[in-house]
Amino acid sequence: MKKIFIKTAFLGLMTAGLTASCSKDLDIHSIDPQSEATYDDMSLLAKAYATLGLTGQQGPAGKGDISSDEGESGFYRTTFNLQTLPTDECNWAWQTDTDIPQITGISWNKSSKRTMWCYQRLGFDITLFNTYLKNTEGKGGDYKYYRAEVRFLRALHYWYFLDLWGKAPFKDETNSMADLPVEKGGKDLYQWIDAELTALESEMAPTGSFCTANDYGRADKGAALLLHARLALNSEVYTNGQIKDYQKAVTLTNELISSGAYQLASTPKNGYSGYAQLFMADNDENTVAMKETILPIRQDGLSTRCYSGANYLVSSTRIAGMPYAGTKNCWSCNYARPDLIKKFFPSGNIPMATDDGFAGTTEAEIIAHDAEKGVDTKSVLAAAGDDRALFYAGFGGGIRKLSTDKLNNFLDGVSVVKFQNIRTDGGATHDVEFPDMDIPLLRYAEAFLTRAEAQYRLGNTAAALADVNVIRTRANATPLTTLSEQDLIDEWSREFYLEGRRRSDLNRFDMFTGGKYVWAWKGGVPAGQTVDSHFNLYPIPADDINNNPNMTQNPGY
Repeated sequence: MKKIFIKTAFLGLMTAGLTASCSKDLDIHSIDPQSEATYDDMSLLAKAYATLGLTGQQGPAGKGDISSDEGESGFYRTTFNLQTLPTDECNWAWQTDTDIPQITGISWNKSSKRTMWCYQRLGFDITLFNTYLKNTEGKGGDYKYYRAEVRFLRALHYWYFLDLWGKAPFKDETNSMADLPVEKGGKDLYQWIDAELTALESEMAPTGSFCTANDYGRADKGAALLLHARLALNSEVYTNGQIKDYQKAVTLTNELISSGAYQLASTPKNGYSGYAQLFMADNDENTVAMKETILPIRQDGLSTRCYSGANYLVSSTRIAGMPYAGTKNCWSCNYARPDLIKKFFPSGNIPMATDDGFAGTTEAEIIAHDAEKGVDTKSVLAAAGDDRALFYAGFGGGIRKLSTDKLNNFLDGVSVVKFQNIRTDGGATHDVEFPDMDIPLLRYAEAFLTRAEAQYRLGNTAAALADVNVIRTRANATPLTTLSEQDLIDEWSREFYLEGRRRSDLNRFDMFTGGKYVWAWKGGVPAGQTVDSHFNLYPIPADDINNNPNMTQNPGY
Protein backbone atom coordinates (compact mmCIF):
# COMPACT_ATOMS: atom_id res chain seq x y z
CA MET A 1 0.00 0.00 0.00
CA LYS A 2 1.39 3.40 -0.97
CA LYS A 3 2.12 5.72 1.93
CA ILE A 4 0.48 9.13 1.92
CA PHE A 5 2.57 11.78 3.61
CA ILE A 6 0.90 15.06 4.43
CA LYS A 7 4.17 16.35 5.84
CA THR A 8 6.60 16.75 2.95
CA ALA A 9 10.28 17.53 2.96
CA PHE A 10 9.88 20.04 0.16
CA LEU A 11 8.84 23.56 1.11
CA GLY A 12 6.64 25.23 -1.49
CA LEU A 13 4.91 22.16 -2.87
CA MET A 14 1.12 22.21 -3.12
CA THR A 15 0.21 20.53 0.10
CA ALA A 16 1.68 17.10 0.42
CA GLY A 17 4.38 14.66 -0.51
CA LEU A 18 3.62 11.16 -1.70
CA THR A 19 6.02 8.27 -1.75
CA ALA A 20 5.58 4.61 -2.47
CA SER A 21 6.57 2.28 0.33
CA CYS A 22 8.30 -0.22 -1.95
CA SER A 23 8.59 1.49 -5.30
CA LYS A 24 9.69 4.67 -7.03
CA ASP A 25 8.66 8.13 -5.80
CA LEU A 26 5.55 9.64 -7.32
CA ASP A 27 5.49 13.05 -8.95
CA ILE A 28 3.79 15.85 -7.02
CA HIS A 29 2.13 18.92 -8.49
CA SER A 30 -0.51 21.45 -7.55
CA ILE A 31 -4.01 20.15 -8.13
CA ASP A 32 -7.31 21.91 -8.40
CA PRO A 33 -9.90 19.72 -10.12
CA GLN A 34 -12.10 22.72 -10.80
CA SER A 35 -9.47 24.34 -13.04
CA GLU A 36 -7.20 21.54 -14.27
CA ALA A 37 -8.24 19.14 -16.97
CA THR A 38 -5.86 16.36 -15.95
CA TYR A 39 -4.27 15.30 -12.69
CA ASP A 40 -2.82 12.30 -10.93
CA ASP A 41 -5.09 10.23 -8.66
CA MET A 42 -2.53 10.01 -5.87
CA SER A 43 -1.89 13.76 -5.94
CA LEU A 44 -5.61 14.37 -5.61
CA LEU A 45 -5.76 11.84 -2.75
CA ALA A 46 -3.00 13.77 -0.99
CA LYS A 47 -4.89 17.00 -1.60
CA ALA A 48 -8.02 15.43 -0.07
CA TYR A 49 -6.15 14.88 3.18
CA ALA A 50 -4.05 18.03 3.06
CA THR A 51 -7.09 20.29 2.71
CA LEU A 52 -7.82 19.52 6.38
CA GLY A 53 -4.70 21.44 7.37
CA LEU A 54 -3.82 23.79 4.53
CA THR A 55 -5.51 26.60 2.67
CA GLY A 56 -4.14 26.70 -0.85
CA GLN A 57 -1.54 25.75 -3.42
CA GLN A 58 1.44 27.64 -2.00
CA GLY A 59 1.43 28.32 1.74
CA PRO A 60 1.35 30.10 4.05
CA ALA A 61 -0.55 32.46 1.76
CA GLY A 62 -1.00 32.88 -1.98
CA LYS A 63 -2.96 30.79 -4.46
CA GLY A 64 -5.70 30.10 -1.94
CA ASP A 65 -8.31 27.43 -2.55
CA ILE A 66 -11.21 29.84 -2.17
CA SER A 67 -11.54 33.55 -2.83
CA SER A 68 -11.56 35.01 0.66
CA ASP A 69 -8.93 35.94 3.23
CA GLU A 70 -6.80 32.81 2.88
CA GLY A 71 -5.71 32.77 6.50
CA GLU A 72 -9.37 32.67 7.53
CA SER A 73 -10.39 30.05 4.97
CA GLY A 74 -8.99 26.79 6.31
CA PHE A 75 -11.07 23.79 7.31
CA TYR A 76 -9.95 23.76 10.93
CA ARG A 77 -10.02 27.49 11.59
CA THR A 78 -13.45 28.02 10.04
CA THR A 79 -15.07 25.09 11.84
CA PHE A 80 -13.29 25.95 15.10
CA ASN A 81 -14.54 29.54 14.97
CA LEU A 82 -18.17 28.54 14.52
CA GLN A 83 -18.00 25.80 17.14
CA THR A 84 -15.94 27.58 19.79
CA LEU A 85 -15.93 31.39 19.63
CA PRO A 86 -19.66 31.81 20.47
CA THR A 87 -19.41 29.55 23.53
CA ASP A 88 -18.33 29.66 27.16
CA GLU A 89 -14.77 28.59 26.35
CA CYS A 90 -12.94 31.58 24.90
CA ASN A 91 -13.14 35.15 23.67
CA TRP A 92 -11.42 36.72 20.65
CA ALA A 93 -9.71 39.96 21.64
CA TRP A 94 -9.66 41.56 18.19
CA GLN A 95 -13.25 42.75 18.23
CA THR A 96 -12.69 44.91 15.15
CA ASP A 97 -12.13 41.82 12.96
CA THR A 98 -14.84 40.96 10.45
CA ASP A 99 -17.98 39.61 12.16
CA ILE A 100 -16.15 38.83 15.40
CA PRO A 101 -18.58 40.77 17.67
CA GLN A 102 -21.48 38.96 16.01
CA ILE A 103 -19.85 35.52 16.34
CA THR A 104 -18.62 35.95 19.92
CA GLY A 105 -21.92 37.54 20.97
CA ILE A 106 -24.25 35.16 19.05
CA SER A 107 -25.85 37.84 16.91
CA TRP A 108 -24.91 36.89 13.35
CA ASN A 109 -27.20 37.19 10.34
CA LYS A 110 -27.50 35.72 6.84
CA SER A 111 -24.76 38.05 5.55
CA SER A 112 -22.15 36.80 8.03
CA LYS A 113 -18.75 36.46 6.36
CA ARG A 114 -17.49 33.88 8.85
CA THR A 115 -20.39 31.52 8.31
CA MET A 116 -19.88 31.92 4.56
CA TRP A 117 -16.15 31.12 4.80
CA CYS A 118 -16.88 27.84 6.57
CA TYR A 119 -19.71 26.96 4.18
CA GLN A 120 -17.42 27.61 1.20
CA ARG A 121 -14.56 25.54 2.63
CA LEU A 122 -16.74 22.53 3.31
CA GLY A 123 -18.28 22.78 -0.15
CA PHE A 124 -14.89 23.13 -1.87
CA ASP A 125 -13.52 20.09 -0.04
CA ILE A 126 -16.55 17.99 -0.96
CA THR A 127 -15.92 18.92 -4.60
CA LEU A 128 -12.41 17.48 -4.24
CA PHE A 129 -13.73 14.30 -2.68
CA ASN A 130 -16.41 13.79 -5.32
CA THR A 131 -13.90 14.41 -8.10
CA TYR A 132 -11.55 11.81 -6.67
CA LEU A 133 -14.34 9.25 -6.30
CA LYS A 134 -15.56 9.81 -9.85
CA ASN A 135 -12.03 9.60 -11.22
CA THR A 136 -11.22 6.31 -9.46
CA GLU A 137 -14.49 4.45 -9.93
CA GLY A 138 -13.89 0.79 -10.78
CA LYS A 139 -10.21 0.78 -9.82
CA GLY A 140 -9.11 -2.18 -7.72
CA GLY A 141 -6.27 -3.06 -5.38
CA ASP A 142 -5.46 -0.45 -2.77
CA TYR A 143 -8.05 1.91 -4.26
CA LYS A 144 -10.55 0.03 -2.09
CA TYR A 145 -8.94 1.71 0.92
CA TYR A 146 -8.30 5.05 -0.71
CA ARG A 147 -11.87 5.41 -1.91
CA ALA A 148 -13.26 4.43 1.50
CA GLU A 149 -11.03 7.02 3.17
CA VAL A 150 -12.23 9.77 0.83
CA ARG A 151 -15.82 8.72 1.40
CA PHE A 152 -15.13 9.03 5.11
CA LEU A 153 -13.72 12.54 4.66
CA ARG A 154 -16.81 13.46 2.67
CA ALA A 155 -19.09 12.06 5.41
CA LEU A 156 -17.12 14.08 7.97
CA HIS A 157 -17.71 17.26 5.99
CA TYR A 158 -21.41 16.50 5.59
CA TRP A 159 -21.51 15.94 9.36
CA TYR A 160 -20.21 19.50 9.82
CA PHE A 161 -22.90 20.78 7.47
CA LEU A 162 -25.56 18.88 9.42
CA ASP A 163 -24.26 20.04 12.78
CA LEU A 164 -23.74 23.70 11.88
CA TRP A 165 -26.58 24.33 9.42
CA GLY A 166 -28.93 21.37 9.86
CA LYS A 167 -28.72 20.81 6.10
CA ALA A 168 -26.24 20.71 3.24
CA PRO A 169 -25.98 21.64 -0.43
CA PHE A 170 -25.68 18.00 -1.41
CA LYS A 171 -23.83 16.41 -4.32
CA ASP A 172 -21.99 13.12 -4.70
CA GLU A 173 -19.75 11.61 -7.34
CA THR A 174 -22.70 10.75 -9.58
CA ASN A 175 -23.42 14.43 -10.21
CA SER A 176 -21.73 16.47 -12.91
CA MET A 177 -19.94 19.75 -12.24
CA ALA A 178 -22.86 21.54 -13.88
CA ASP A 179 -25.46 20.13 -11.49
CA LEU A 180 -26.58 22.49 -8.76
CA PRO A 181 -26.47 20.92 -5.29
CA VAL A 182 -29.80 19.87 -3.86
CA GLU A 183 -30.87 20.57 -0.30
CA LYS A 184 -30.57 17.59 2.02
CA GLY A 185 -31.09 18.09 5.71
CA GLY A 186 -32.48 16.86 9.01
CA LYS A 187 -33.51 13.23 9.06
CA ASP A 188 -32.65 12.72 5.37
CA LEU A 189 -29.05 13.90 5.73
CA TYR A 190 -28.69 12.09 9.05
CA GLN A 191 -29.77 8.82 7.46
CA TRP A 192 -27.51 9.36 4.45
CA ILE A 193 -24.43 9.86 6.66
CA ASP A 194 -25.50 6.92 8.85
CA ALA A 195 -25.84 4.62 5.83
CA GLU A 196 -22.64 5.89 4.23
CA LEU A 197 -20.57 5.26 7.36
CA THR A 198 -22.12 1.82 7.79
CA ALA A 199 -21.23 0.90 4.21
CA LEU A 200 -17.68 2.19 4.17
CA GLU A 201 -16.58 0.82 7.55
CA SER A 202 -16.07 -2.64 6.04
CA GLU A 203 -13.99 -1.10 3.22
CA MET A 204 -11.51 0.74 5.42
CA ALA A 205 -8.25 -0.50 6.87
CA PRO A 206 -8.76 -2.33 10.19
CA THR A 207 -9.32 -0.30 13.36
CA GLY A 208 -6.07 1.14 14.67
CA SER A 209 -4.04 0.51 11.53
CA PHE A 210 -2.86 4.10 11.27
CA CYS A 211 -2.28 5.22 14.87
CA THR A 212 1.36 4.19 14.55
CA ALA A 213 4.19 5.54 12.40
CA ASN A 214 2.96 3.53 9.43
CA ASP A 215 0.69 5.82 7.38
CA TYR A 216 -0.01 8.04 10.39
CA GLY A 217 -2.60 10.64 9.48
CA ARG A 218 -4.86 8.42 7.40
CA ALA A 219 -8.38 7.37 8.37
CA ASP A 220 -9.06 3.72 9.18
CA LYS A 221 -12.17 1.98 10.48
CA GLY A 222 -11.62 3.43 13.95
CA ALA A 223 -12.15 6.96 12.62
CA ALA A 224 -15.39 5.88 10.93
CA LEU A 225 -16.66 4.19 14.10
CA LEU A 226 -15.98 7.29 16.19
CA LEU A 227 -17.60 9.68 13.74
CA HIS A 228 -20.57 7.31 13.47
CA ALA A 229 -20.92 7.24 17.26
CA ARG A 230 -20.77 11.04 17.34
CA LEU A 231 -23.52 11.19 14.74
CA ALA A 232 -25.69 8.76 16.70
CA LEU A 233 -25.18 10.65 19.97
CA ASN A 234 -26.54 13.78 18.29
CA SER A 235 -29.38 11.97 16.52
CA GLU A 236 -32.19 13.55 18.52
CA VAL A 237 -30.92 17.05 17.71
CA TYR A 238 -30.27 16.36 14.04
CA THR A 239 -33.65 14.72 13.35
CA ASN A 240 -35.75 17.00 15.56
CA GLY A 241 -36.53 14.11 17.89
CA GLN A 242 -37.55 11.66 15.14
CA ILE A 243 -34.58 9.35 15.82
CA LYS A 244 -32.89 8.60 19.13
CA ASP A 245 -29.90 6.40 18.32
CA TYR A 246 -28.32 6.32 21.78
CA GLN A 247 -28.09 2.53 21.79
CA LYS A 248 -26.30 2.69 18.44
CA ALA A 249 -23.79 5.10 19.99
CA VAL A 250 -23.18 2.55 22.75
CA THR A 251 -22.76 -0.30 20.27
CA LEU A 252 -20.31 1.63 18.10
CA THR A 253 -18.18 2.81 21.02
CA ASN A 254 -18.25 -0.71 22.50
CA GLU A 255 -16.72 -1.99 19.26
CA LEU A 256 -14.12 0.76 19.21
CA ILE A 257 -13.09 0.33 22.84
CA SER A 258 -13.12 -3.48 22.82
CA SER A 259 -10.84 -3.52 19.76
CA GLY A 260 -7.91 -2.67 22.03
CA ALA A 261 -6.39 -0.68 19.18
CA TYR A 262 -6.10 2.59 21.11
CA GLN A 263 -4.94 3.75 24.53
CA LEU A 264 -5.54 6.91 26.51
CA ALA A 265 -2.33 8.92 26.83
CA SER A 266 -1.51 8.54 30.51
CA THR A 267 2.25 7.94 30.85
CA PRO A 268 4.18 11.05 31.95
CA LYS A 269 7.30 12.06 30.07
CA ASN A 270 9.89 14.64 31.11
CA GLY A 271 7.42 16.42 33.36
CA TYR A 272 4.57 16.43 30.83
CA SER A 273 1.38 14.52 31.60
CA GLY A 274 -0.05 12.09 29.09
CA TYR A 275 -2.80 14.61 28.35
CA ALA A 276 -0.33 17.43 27.69
CA GLN A 277 1.66 15.23 25.29
CA LEU A 278 -1.37 14.99 22.99
CA PHE A 279 -0.91 18.64 22.00
CA MET A 280 2.88 19.01 21.67
CA ALA A 281 5.19 19.41 18.71
CA ASP A 282 6.35 15.79 18.59
CA ASN A 283 2.90 14.23 18.99
CA ASP A 284 3.43 12.46 15.65
CA GLU A 285 6.56 10.71 16.98
CA ASN A 286 5.50 10.09 20.57
CA THR A 287 3.77 6.69 20.79
CA VAL A 288 1.90 7.77 23.95
CA ALA A 289 0.14 10.51 21.98
CA MET A 290 -0.19 8.51 18.76
CA LYS A 291 -2.05 5.62 20.42
CA GLU A 292 -4.83 7.99 21.49
CA THR A 293 -5.02 10.00 18.27
CA ILE A 294 -7.44 8.25 15.93
CA LEU A 295 -7.16 10.90 13.20
CA PRO A 296 -4.79 13.88 13.28
CA ILE A 297 -4.55 16.85 10.97
CA ARG A 298 -0.90 16.68 9.95
CA GLN A 299 1.11 19.85 10.54
CA ASP A 300 4.76 20.70 10.08
CA GLY A 301 6.66 23.95 10.62
CA LEU A 302 8.42 23.67 7.27
CA SER A 303 6.11 22.01 4.81
CA THR A 304 2.55 22.75 5.91
CA ARG A 305 2.66 26.45 6.67
CA CYS A 306 -0.65 28.23 6.99
CA TYR A 307 -2.59 30.49 9.34
CA SER A 308 -5.57 28.21 9.80
CA GLY A 309 -4.24 25.09 11.52
CA ALA A 310 -1.87 24.50 14.41
CA ASN A 311 -0.44 27.96 13.91
CA TYR A 312 -3.87 29.38 14.67
CA LEU A 313 -4.15 27.41 17.91
CA VAL A 314 -0.65 28.19 19.17
CA SER A 315 -0.22 31.79 18.01
CA SER A 316 -3.71 33.02 18.88
CA THR A 317 -3.32 31.92 22.51
CA ARG A 318 0.04 33.63 23.12
CA ILE A 319 1.15 37.18 23.87
CA ALA A 320 4.71 38.46 23.63
CA GLY A 321 6.46 37.97 26.96
CA MET A 322 4.78 34.69 27.87
CA PRO A 323 7.28 31.97 28.78
CA TYR A 324 7.47 28.80 26.72
CA ALA A 325 5.58 30.46 23.87
CA GLY A 326 7.12 28.14 21.28
CA THR A 327 6.56 30.74 18.57
CA LYS A 328 7.76 34.21 17.71
CA ASN A 329 4.34 35.01 16.26
CA CYS A 330 2.17 35.85 19.28
CA TRP A 331 -1.17 37.12 18.01
CA SER A 332 -2.74 37.90 21.42
CA CYS A 333 -6.25 36.84 20.38
CA ASN A 334 -7.93 33.87 22.09
CA TYR A 335 -8.20 33.86 25.88
CA ALA A 336 -10.37 31.90 28.29
CA ARG A 337 -13.81 33.06 29.33
CA PRO A 338 -14.20 32.83 33.13
CA ASP A 339 -16.73 30.02 32.74
CA LEU A 340 -14.06 27.73 31.31
CA ILE A 341 -11.72 28.44 34.22
CA LYS A 342 -14.56 27.71 36.64
CA LYS A 343 -14.89 24.19 35.21
CA PHE A 344 -11.61 23.54 37.05
CA PHE A 345 -11.85 26.23 39.76
CA PRO A 346 -15.55 26.56 40.68
CA SER A 347 -14.85 29.49 43.01
CA GLY A 348 -12.61 31.19 40.48
CA ASN A 349 -9.58 30.79 42.75
CA ILE A 350 -7.04 29.96 40.04
CA PRO A 351 -3.47 31.01 40.98
CA MET A 352 -2.98 34.39 39.29
CA ALA A 353 -0.24 37.02 39.29
CA THR A 354 -0.97 40.39 40.84
CA ASP A 355 0.86 43.64 40.33
CA ASP A 356 3.75 43.43 42.81
CA GLY A 357 6.17 45.70 40.97
CA PHE A 358 8.01 42.89 39.25
CA ALA A 359 10.00 44.33 36.34
CA GLY A 360 11.74 41.29 34.92
CA THR A 361 11.86 41.04 31.16
CA THR A 362 13.80 37.91 30.24
CA GLU A 363 12.08 34.58 29.94
CA ALA A 364 14.27 33.11 32.68
CA GLU A 365 13.35 35.94 35.06
CA ILE A 366 9.63 35.50 34.36
CA ILE A 367 9.80 31.73 34.80
CA ALA A 368 11.62 32.12 38.13
CA HIS A 369 9.23 34.79 39.44
CA ASP A 370 6.15 32.80 38.38
CA ALA A 371 7.46 29.78 40.27
CA GLU A 372 8.37 31.86 43.33
CA LYS A 373 4.86 33.35 43.49
CA GLY A 374 3.13 30.05 42.68
CA VAL A 375 1.40 31.32 39.54
CA ASP A 376 3.06 29.23 36.84
CA THR A 377 1.19 26.53 34.94
CA LYS A 378 2.64 23.84 37.19
CA SER A 379 1.05 25.60 40.18
CA VAL A 380 -2.28 25.90 38.31
CA LEU A 381 -2.25 22.16 37.57
CA ALA A 382 -1.50 21.32 41.19
CA ALA A 383 -4.24 23.62 42.48
CA ALA A 384 -6.78 22.20 40.04
CA GLY A 385 -5.91 18.60 40.80
CA ASP A 386 -6.45 17.88 37.11
CA ASP A 387 -3.82 17.38 34.39
CA ARG A 388 -6.09 19.10 31.88
CA ALA A 389 -5.99 22.55 33.52
CA LEU A 390 -3.37 23.86 31.08
CA PHE A 391 -3.69 27.57 31.81
CA TYR A 392 -1.28 30.40 32.46
CA ALA A 393 -1.97 33.45 34.63
CA GLY A 394 1.57 34.43 35.54
CA PHE A 395 3.54 37.62 34.94
CA GLY A 396 4.56 36.99 31.34
CA GLY A 397 2.98 39.47 28.94
CA GLY A 398 1.14 41.38 31.67
CA ILE A 399 -1.23 40.93 34.59
CA ARG A 400 -4.41 39.06 33.65
CA LYS A 401 -7.99 39.15 34.90
CA LEU A 402 -10.39 36.29 35.48
CA SER A 403 -13.31 38.22 33.98
CA THR A 404 -13.86 41.59 32.37
CA ASP A 405 -16.43 44.15 31.33
CA LYS A 406 -14.75 44.56 27.94
CA LEU A 407 -13.46 42.14 25.32
CA ASN A 408 -10.72 43.83 23.34
CA ASN A 409 -7.68 43.04 25.49
CA PHE A 410 -5.93 39.67 25.55
CA LEU A 411 -5.19 40.17 29.25
CA ASP A 412 -8.94 40.33 30.01
CA GLY A 413 -8.80 36.60 30.69
CA VAL A 414 -6.56 33.69 31.62
CA SER A 415 -4.32 32.29 28.87
CA VAL A 416 -4.82 28.79 27.49
CA VAL A 417 -1.51 26.92 26.98
CA LYS A 418 -2.94 23.57 25.93
CA PHE A 419 -1.39 23.72 22.45
CA GLN A 420 2.40 23.79 22.28
CA ASN A 421 5.11 24.09 19.66
CA ILE A 422 7.46 22.45 22.15
CA ARG A 423 8.79 18.89 22.02
CA THR A 424 8.60 16.53 24.98
CA ASP A 425 12.28 15.67 24.50
CA GLY A 426 13.36 19.31 24.58
CA GLY A 427 14.64 19.18 21.02
CA ALA A 428 14.34 21.89 18.41
CA THR A 429 11.20 22.26 16.33
CA HIS A 430 11.31 22.83 12.59
CA ASP A 431 10.36 26.49 12.90
CA VAL A 432 9.77 29.15 15.56
CA GLU A 433 6.69 30.58 13.88
CA PHE A 434 4.81 27.70 12.25
CA PRO A 435 4.24 24.78 14.65
CA ASP A 436 4.98 21.10 14.23
CA MET A 437 2.04 20.08 16.45
CA ASP A 438 -0.46 17.85 14.69
CA ILE A 439 -4.08 18.66 15.53
CA PRO A 440 -5.86 15.65 17.14
CA LEU A 441 -9.11 15.91 15.18
CA LEU A 442 -10.49 12.60 16.47
CA ARG A 443 -9.14 11.01 19.61
CA TYR A 444 -9.95 7.99 21.71
CA ALA A 445 -11.16 9.89 24.80
CA GLU A 446 -14.28 10.86 22.86
CA ALA A 447 -15.36 7.21 22.74
CA PHE A 448 -15.61 7.03 26.55
CA LEU A 449 -17.54 10.28 26.97
CA THR A 450 -19.81 9.41 24.04
CA ARG A 451 -20.60 6.05 25.58
CA ALA A 452 -21.04 7.65 29.00
CA GLU A 453 -23.54 10.20 27.74
CA ALA A 454 -25.44 7.64 25.64
CA GLN A 455 -25.70 5.30 28.63
CA TYR A 456 -26.85 8.17 30.82
CA ARG A 457 -29.60 9.07 28.34
CA LEU A 458 -30.64 5.40 28.31
CA GLY A 459 -30.91 5.42 32.12
CA ASN A 460 -27.74 3.41 32.78
CA THR A 461 -26.15 5.87 35.19
CA ALA A 462 -23.69 3.43 36.79
CA ALA A 463 -22.20 2.51 33.42
CA ALA A 464 -22.03 6.18 32.46
CA LEU A 465 -20.27 7.08 35.70
CA ALA A 466 -17.67 4.37 35.15
CA ASP A 467 -16.76 5.77 31.73
CA VAL A 468 -16.54 9.35 32.98
CA ASN A 469 -14.19 8.18 35.71
CA VAL A 470 -11.95 6.45 33.16
CA ILE A 471 -11.39 9.89 31.65
CA ARG A 472 -10.97 11.59 35.03
CA THR A 473 -8.53 8.93 36.24
CA ARG A 474 -6.34 9.50 33.20
CA ALA A 475 -6.27 13.20 34.15
CA ASN A 476 -5.39 12.37 37.78
CA ALA A 477 -8.63 14.07 38.80
CA THR A 478 -10.74 12.82 41.72
CA PRO A 479 -13.35 10.31 40.49
CA LEU A 480 -16.98 11.34 40.71
CA THR A 481 -19.30 9.41 43.02
CA THR A 482 -22.53 10.59 41.40
CA LEU A 483 -23.36 11.78 37.90
CA SER A 484 -25.71 14.48 36.67
CA GLU A 485 -26.40 16.12 33.33
CA GLN A 486 -24.32 19.08 34.49
CA ASP A 487 -21.43 16.78 35.37
CA LEU A 488 -21.53 15.35 31.84
CA ILE A 489 -21.52 18.65 29.96
CA ASP A 490 -18.80 19.98 32.26
CA GLU A 491 -16.67 16.90 31.66
CA TRP A 492 -16.99 17.36 27.91
CA SER A 493 -15.58 20.86 28.39
CA ARG A 494 -12.76 19.84 30.72
CA GLU A 495 -11.60 17.14 28.32
CA PHE A 496 -12.10 18.87 24.96
CA TYR A 497 -11.95 22.64 25.53
CA LEU A 498 -10.76 24.57 22.48
CA GLU A 499 -10.87 21.46 20.30
CA GLY A 500 -13.60 22.83 18.08
CA ARG A 501 -16.74 21.09 19.35
CA ARG A 502 -18.23 23.03 22.29
CA ARG A 503 -21.23 24.54 20.48
CA SER A 504 -22.27 21.08 19.30
CA ASP A 505 -22.10 19.67 22.84
CA LEU A 506 -24.02 22.60 24.33
CA ASN A 507 -26.69 22.23 21.65
CA ARG A 508 -27.19 18.60 22.57
CA PHE A 509 -27.85 19.60 26.19
CA ASP A 510 -30.15 22.46 25.11
CA MET A 511 -27.71 24.93 26.66
CA PHE A 512 -26.35 26.87 23.69
CA THR A 513 -29.34 29.19 23.25
CA GLY A 514 -32.13 30.00 25.68
CA GLY A 515 -31.61 30.63 29.36
CA LYS A 516 -30.87 27.17 30.74
CA TYR A 517 -27.18 28.08 30.86
CA VAL A 518 -25.91 31.66 30.67
CA TRP A 519 -22.20 32.46 30.58
CA ALA A 520 -20.11 35.62 30.43
CA TRP A 521 -20.74 37.56 27.23
CA LYS A 522 -23.39 35.17 25.95
CA GLY A 523 -25.56 37.43 23.80
CA GLY A 524 -22.89 40.14 23.82
CA VAL A 525 -23.28 41.49 27.38
CA PRO A 526 -20.80 41.01 30.26
CA ALA A 527 -23.11 38.97 32.51
CA GLY A 528 -24.61 37.04 29.60
CA GLN A 529 -28.23 36.81 28.57
CA THR A 530 -30.81 34.53 26.99
CA VAL A 531 -30.36 34.01 23.24
CA ASP A 532 -33.11 33.11 20.77
CA SER A 533 -33.27 29.46 19.70
CA HIS A 534 -32.92 30.20 15.98
CA PHE A 535 -29.19 30.67 16.65
CA ASN A 536 -28.89 26.92 17.24
CA LEU A 537 -28.28 26.75 13.49
CA TYR A 538 -26.26 29.07 11.31
CA PRO A 539 -27.85 30.85 8.34
CA ILE A 540 -27.36 29.59 4.81
CA PRO A 541 -25.16 32.31 3.26
CA ALA A 542 -27.18 34.85 1.33
CA ASP A 543 -25.00 34.36 -1.75
CA ASP A 544 -25.83 30.66 -1.86
CA ILE A 545 -29.54 31.33 -1.49
CA ASN A 546 -29.34 33.80 -4.38
CA ASN A 547 -27.29 31.50 -6.62
CA ASN A 548 -28.90 28.15 -5.88
CA PRO A 549 -32.72 27.98 -5.98
CA ASN A 550 -32.55 24.51 -4.42
CA MET A 551 -31.46 25.92 -1.06
CA THR A 552 -33.85 27.41 1.50
CA GLN A 553 -32.98 29.64 4.43
CA ASN A 554 -33.03 28.42 8.02
CA PRO A 555 -35.80 29.83 10.26
CA GLY A 556 -35.14 33.17 11.89
CA TYR A 557 -32.91 34.58 9.17
